[in-house]
Order: sequence, then structure tokens, then C-alpha cells
Amino acid sequence: MKLKIYILSLFSLLLLSSFTLADFFSSMTKVDYVEGNKTLKFTTKLNTEHISNAIKIRPETAGFEAEVKRYVNKNFDVFVNGGAKNLTFTGSQVNGESVWVYFEAPGVGDINTLRIRNAILLETYPRQFNVVNVAYRGQQKTMNFTRGRETSQVEF
Repeated sequence: MKLKIYILSLFSLLLLSSFTLADFFSSMTKVDYVEGNKTLKFTTKLNTEHISNAIKIRPETAGFEAEVKRYVNKNFDVFVNGGAKNLTFTGSQVNGESVWVYFEAPGVGDINTLRIRNAILLETYPRQFNVVNVAYRGQQKTMNFTRGRETSQVEF
């Protein structure tokens, strides 16, 4: 009986340690359409260590927010009904293991198609998985992005 418990404990320890060795690379973006001012508002959650490695600057450094802005502008594009939209960076905040990034696309009328290119962290982390959840006039759509599949489109 003790041997069974020992073997089971050893197996459980090995199983749990395999989870801690595997790093999980992901980002989550929520997109909300604000009807009143016809704006798409984006909130992106990134792992602090991962974005810091990608932009090669520590989060406590004065230039961190400016580098995050530059990085997001380079790696995230939005197209509404086939037309490119300019993104306005509205801020970011570091909260422990997460960095929250806020930006928006103003001047968005009715949306028939929404195409997004999300290459955030895909170059730095080949197994990176990015998710974008879109809320538009009571509809919810989800877009997924991986290396080799940096662009996705939804229809409303």
C-alpha cells in the first residue's frame, strides 16, 4: 500500500512539474463599440515579462509606455469594411504579471466586416496565441491569431 502511495505521489509530482516547465504565451484583447461617439475601444492584456522581452525594456523604466505604444502600433492593425483605421493609444498600466494596454479607433460607423492583424508577440514567441473578443451592437465574435495566421476577419 505504501508503495502505491509513493508511486502515485511521484507520478503526481512529475505531472505537476511538467505544467510549471511549460510557459504559456497568450494575449487577450477586448473590443467594444461605443455607439455614442462611434469608436472601437480596445483593451489588451499582455504578460509583463513577455512584452518586456519583446521590446527589450523593463516595465519600471521611464520609456516603457512609449515602447509599448510603438510596439502595438507596429503589430496591430484594424480594417473596417475594408478601410484601414488609425489607432490612438490612450495609455497602459503595469499590474504585477500583466500589462494592460488601451487604444481606440475613432470615426467608425456601421461595421459589416472587421479585419484585424494581430502579430503581438508572435515573432518573439512562436507558440504565442492571441485572442480578440469583439462586442458590436449586441453581437459577440471571437478571433484567434497564431504565427502564420496573423490576420482574421469577422462579419456582422
